[in-house]
Amino acid sequence: MLYPIIAKCLMLMDPERAHDLTLRFLKETANTPLSFLYDQSLETRKVELMGLEFPNPIGLAAGLDKDGEAIDAFHQMGFGHVEVGTVTPEPQPGNTKPRMFRIKPQQALINRMGFNNKGVDNLVVNLKSRKSKGVVGVNIGKNKKTSLKESKFDYLACLEKLYPHASYVTVNISSPNTKELRSLQFGELLSELLDTLKEKQDKLARSYGFYVPLALKISPDLSEEEVIRIALKLVEYQIDAIVATNTTINRDSVSGLQFSVEEGGLSGPPVKKLSDTIIGCLSKEIGDEIPIIGVGGINSASDARDKLNLGAKLLQLYTGLIYQGPELLKAISKAYP
Repeated sequence: MLYPIIAKCLMLMDPERAHDLTLRFLKETANTPLSFLYDQSLETRKVELMGLEFPNPIGLAAGLDKDGEAIDAFHQMGFGHVEVGTVTPEPQPGNTKPRMFRIKPQQALINRMGFNNKGVDNLVVNLKSRKSKGVVGVNIGKNKKTSLKESKFDYLACLEKLYPHASYVTVNISSPNTKELRSLQFGELLSELLDTLKEKQDKLARSYGFYVPLALKISPDLSEEEVIRIALKLVEYQIDAIVATNTTINRDSVSGLQFSVEEGGLSGPPVKKLSDTIIGCLSKEIGDEIPIIGVGGINSASDARDKLNLGAKLLQLYTGLIYQGPELLKAISKAYP
């Protein structure tokens, strides 16, 4: 009930500063009496996916808690899973500030953060220290200085260090904010990356005695032909899930609005149609062979139903949570079949 008041104050601040303050508050208040401000349970059915049991289908998308600092708080908020990251092998500051902008009339955001994070070793410490036992996925990427040719080694390094601590791992090759990263979605670069990661996953599974699923996160700016090619590759390499989608570089729906010309990935309602189109295409092409995690533009229970009806099995929120607050989770949970 307090969120509308808090949100008004946060909206007066620089977006990145508001984000940092909110994350710090959640980190400090999780598992304390003050957690009553956001603690809630959701009444909805469980979902089994990738060999994992999710208490509900609503997850936190990667990007909001890059370093896994507030995992416990987000689980207390009611999320059925939390995806942290994107994390890279080495710490990096990301792109220069300012790098996050609100498109308020559309309840949208543009960000060009550039995988700013404290590195995989720091994330491992945070994963080991969390108290909640809920599902935690980790989104991994490459360092900015790493060439495309050598990028697979960054993903391998992250996978190896995170394997014992993550419920599942998502391979991010679709952020528009790291130069040429999206090239990894195509041709031999994609095949080599998937082949290398599956080989490492198999070795780690044998070594640890348990299996950690691999997901791939794709762009909303792909053509139907490109989506089909990627989908077939994921089936070929037996990838465990596909996250659809990342942010968009398309600006058609926000043209003329303040900050709309800023570079970066656009999220929120303007990306919904693009994301839904990708989900529908994937579902038509591969059916239930690979489960789809739907993300992009979920700002209401109706938006969530659209993605589920198109074939998504799980959902993830980011921008909608910022504008709507934790009540959005409750609204979606009540509408979930």
